[in-house]
Amino acid sequence: MHEALPEGNVFSNRNYRLVFFGALVSELGAMLYSFAVSFYILEISGNNAFLQGLYLSLCGVVLLIFTPVGGVLGDRFNKARIMFLCDYAKGAVILLATALMLFLRAPREQMIVLFAVGVLGNAVGGIFSPAAGALLPHIVREEQLQQANSYYSMKNALLSIFGIVLAGILYAALSIYLLFCIVGVCYLLSGVSEMFIRYEHRPSEERLTLRLALADMGEGLRYLRGEKALLALSISILFINFFFAPVSSNFIPFFVKTDLALAPSYLFDSFLTPELWYSVLGVLTGVSTLLGSLILSARPQKEKCAFRTALLLCAETLVMVALTAGYALLVSRGVSLNAFLILLSIGCLLTGFLIVLINIPVNTVLMRRVERDKLSKVTSIISVASHGLTPIASVLAGAILQLFGSVPLLAVCTAGFSLTALLLLFNKQAREI
Repeated sequence: MHEALPEGNVFSNRNYRLVFFGALVSELGAMLYSFAVSFYILEISGNNAFLQGLYLSLCGVVLLIFTPVGGVLGDRFNKARIMFLCDYAKGAVILLATALMLFLRAPREQMIVLFAVGVLGNAVGGIFSPAAGALLPHIVREEQLQQANSYYSMKNALLSIFGIVLAGILYAALSIYLLFCIVGVCYLLSGVSEMFIRYEHRPSEERLTLRLALADMGEGLRYLRGEKALLALSISILFINFFFAPVSSNFIPFFVKTDLALAPSYLFDSFLTPELWYSVLGVLTGVSTLLGSLILSARPQKEKCAFRTALLLCAETLVMVALTAGYALLVSRGVSLNAFLILLSIGCLLTGFLIVLINIPVNTVLMRRVERDKLSKVTSIISVASHGLTPIASVLAGAILQLFGSVPLLAVCTAGFSLTALLLLFNKQAREI
C-alpha cells in the first residue's frame, strides 16, 4: 500500500509522525537504560571502572559488527518492518532480563545478564540503525528532507537537555527493576507506532545468501568510491567527528574534574558543583542545537552544501582557536578560571549551533544524492567508520591529555578542524554538491 506524500509541513505526513514519535519514545528508553546500566554496574561491582569500560567496549564492538549487516538488510527488506521487529526484540530482551534479575540477585549473576543484554541489544541496534537512517527519503517529499532532519535534531536536543535529568531523577526514585521495565515498555510502544508506517517497497527478487550479503557490503563501498563528491563530503564528516569527540568526551570532563574541582573557588560555586557545571555546558550545547534545528526547519533546503559546510568549519576553527588561547592564557597561567568558564560556555553555545548547521544539510544531501536502493548500505558504512574512529580519537586524546596536557589537545583539534575545512574548501569535486 502506498500513500501519496502530503505537501506543507512534514508533520502533516502520517508516516513521519509515526516515525518521529516512535523514535522519541525508543530513544528516551535508550537514554534511561544507558544511564541506569552504567551506574548499576558500578553499584553491584564495587565501583569497578574496568568492568564498566569492558561493558561499553563490548557493546561498541558488537554494534560495529552488526551495522553493516543492517545496511544489507535495510536495502533488501521493508525498512519499517525491520524497525518495529527490532524494537519489539529490544523491548522483549530487556523485560526478560529484568525478570531474570528478580530471581538472580547475586551481583555476578546480574552482571552476566547485563552483559548478555548489552550484546543482544547492540546487535539488534546495529540492524535497526541503517534501516531507520534510510527510511525518510521513502516517506517524505524530497523538498521536505531538511525540515524532517531538523525536527529529528530538535528531538535529539530536547532529549539531551531533559532526558538526562529525567534519567537521574528516575534512577534515584525507582528500583532498577521498575526502571528497566519502563525502558522495555518504551521500546514496545515504539514498535507499535512503527507497525503502522506504510510506504512503497519493492522486494528484492534475489534470495539473500551469505555470499550475496558480503557482495552487498562491498557494493556500498564501491558506490561511495565511484561518487567522488559524496566520498569527499563523507570523509569530511568523519574528520569532524574525529576531532570533535576529544573536545566533548575528553577535554571538558578532564577540565571539570581537575581545573574546576581542584580550584579553591569558581563561578557560582555556592550552588553549582563541578559535575553540575558539566551538565550546564551540556545543556548550553543542547539549547543552541535546538535553536539551529528550529531555524533550519523553517528555511528552504539548499541544492549544495559543501562550500557552506567548509565556511562553517572555518567558523568552528575560530571558536577552537579562542578556546585554546583562552585556556593557555587564563587557566594554565592562573589568570582567571571564571573568565575561561564564561568563554567555554560561549564556545559550547556556538559549537552546538555550528555543528547542527553542518550536520543537517549534509545528511539531507546524502539522502537526496545516494540512490535509494543503496542508502542503507552507504549509511551503515559511514556509521561504522564514524563509530570506529571515535574510540580511537578518545584513546589518543586521553594519551595527549595525560602526557602533554589540555593545551596541546585543544591545539591538535583546532588544527584538525582547520585542515578539514581547507580540504573541503578547495576540493573541486566536493564543490559539486
